[in-house]
Amino acid sequence: MQERQWKFCVIGGLAVQRWGEPRTTLDVDITLLTGFGEEESYAVPLLESFKARIPEALPFALRNRVLLLTTSNGRDVDVSFGALPFEYEMMARAAPFEFMPGVTLTTCMAEDLLIMKAFAARTRDWLDVEGIIVRRQGHLDIRYILKHLTLLCELKETPEILAKVRKLLGAE
Repeated sequence: MQERQWKFCVIGGLAVQRWGEPRTTLDVDITLLTGFGEEESYAVPLLESFKARIPEALPFALRNRVLLLTTSNGRDVDVSFGALPFEYEMMARAAPFEFMPGVTLTTCMAEDLLIMKAFAARTRDWLDVEGIIVRRQGHLDIRYILKHLTLLCELKETPEILAKVRKLLGAE
């Protein structure tokens, strides 16, 4: 992705290691900015370089906006296709982080990770949201979070997610 100068960033468990309570993760989650209608032009080269985790990976990816891959060392990689205004802004804010000497990855910022985790709203995600808030206490852009999460929750018709985040942030 870097060689092709594609806009992408690491999200999920690896980003949680940067911004939240450190935890182990067995896969890599990436958002790749494809826009709408250009997903195949990104998916095909990725499928030429990595093994697909499922049969019919390309149709699945085009339908569900996520490409399921495996690296040569057996690590699972989920590549989400980004196209929403929030995802464009997330890419503009993403920054490199050195996880260990010689291993630098571009990750989303803490606020963007919190938004994505809250929006997913699974049990593990809520624990990650709480970890981000605790670790970054006083250093989160609450206006940014509420602006983007409000729009996403309106699309998903899940006002309860927004209410829970407001409560966790003390922004009721």
